[in-house]
Amino acid sequence: MNKLPVLLSIPHGGLKKPAELEGHLSITNKDLFDDSDPFVIEMYDLQDKVQRVIKTDIARTFVDLNRSLQDMPPNNPDGLIKSSTCYEKPIYIVGKEPDESLRTLLIELYYLPYHRAIQKSFTELDLQLCLDCHSMASTAPGISPDGKDKKRPLFCLSNQDGSTSSNEMIELLADCISEYYSIDRKDISLNDPFHGGHITKTYGNNPIPWIQVEMNRSLYLSDPWFDENSLSVDFTHLQKLNKQFENSLNAYFSKIV
Repeated sequence: MNKLPVLLSIPHGGLKKPAELEGHLSITNKDLFDDSDPFVIEMYDLQDKVQRVIKTDIARTFVDLNRSLQDMPPNNPDGLIKSSTCYEKPIYIVGKEPDESLRTLLIELYYLPYHRAIQKSFTELDLQLCLDCHSMASTAPGISPDGKDKKRPLFCLSNQDGSTSSNEMIELLADCISEYYSIDRKDISLNDPFHGGHITKTYGNNPIPWIQVEMNRSLYLSDPWFDENSLSVDFTHLQKLNKQFENSLNAYFSKIV
């Protein structure tokens, strides 16, 4: 089977707490769930159908792989090693926040290996496109660029306003997602509310085109698929969304001239 010439990066899909933070945490499991991109691994991981999938089981709440090394509290509470969630819930017991040596350890254990894996892929693989795969809350949290409680599109695709991929590429991908997820093209926005995070900005067109993909969580964290008590989603529905993603990428490469 020919693999699609794609690298999939899934930096926010994990829910695991690093062992190094035992005794430091005050965050609840529900707040951890709300701060993550739940079930994106199940929805985006195409395994051996693409050239490579890079993902992590560590929650972005503790080590956010889609931030720069300089992006830290207190300047940004939602930075690489956060002090609070995107819903402004505290993560750590007061007085037990990670000190500089613990932050350095977390970066060495979880952040740097992820980025090395991306960089290594450029020399090892024959790639035509890289996708940074996310989900987004259906209405914006308070710290978001689009303003608290603003209703969001079903998908947002971003390429730093044309700098990390061509506009033709992002338009074609939007058309394919519209067709294979059976959603109206006007429900897919480009570079609004997101323009592409640190991963897309850093590696886009350097040398491979990158596009950030954000799926609205209303497509799966809602009735009839989502059980709010157990924080679980019907597995058949996740499989369907995964297949729609695969079909969208197959269509994209079938239409490239």
